[in-house]
Amino acid sequence: MADIVINGGASDVVRIIVILTIITIAPFMLLMMTCFTRIIIVLGFLRHAMGLQQTPPTQVLIGLALFLTFFIMSPVLSEINETALQPYNEREIETAEFLERAAVPAKEFMLAQTGTDELDFFRGLSREPGTAELSVTRLPLSIVVPAFMISELKRAFIFGFLMFIPFLVIDTIVASTLMSMGMIMLPPVMISMPFKILLFVVVDGWGLLVNNLIMSFN
Repeated sequence: MADIVINGGASDVVRIIVILTIITIAPFMLLMMTCFTRIIIVLGFLRHAMGLQQTPPTQVLIGLALFLTFFIMSPVLSEINETALQPYNEREIETAEFLERAAVPAKEFMLAQTGTDELDFFRGLSREPGTAELSVTRLPLSIVVPAFMISELKRAFIFGFLMFIPFLVIDTIVASTLMSMGMIMLPPVMISMPFKILLFVVVDGWGLLVNNLIMSFN
């Protein structure tokens, strides 16, 4: 009877340690293993492209990015809950198997968003023996995560470049008009900003941006 109590107590301690560890590294997992990075970078590019320094506030952009992240990642989180978390809570699997099962849906999501060039690059840099011969789905997280991050940064910057183009056209037109009128001392940004906001509202910019962001992960 004492052995059972001791073993049960030890198991509970391990579970608490695992839970606290996951809570501690959750912010890093949010940045490195989800779509949050791409979304927040694109929203930051949008604010700079429109010439708005603090509008929308950073807290609002982070909140929007978080909710979009949870919306996009909900199928992955549901699968982790069903295949790993629930069996672990019911003591059907051990901690090692829980971590292994939980990594599978996350890895599948990251691999779907990762380019082959990035994977091959980190495969080549890896010093783990036999990594080059492994199939893509069996690659370790030490290769999948950095490759996924580089791919996310690449796609976010492509989004940013495409967003800058229409606003850059407005800036160019306004600057050329002011130059032709001899208003050299008047800052073009002061005149172009209302037109940028008007254009963004007329074309339903928030709806288009959110729709394209969500569809880019499908």
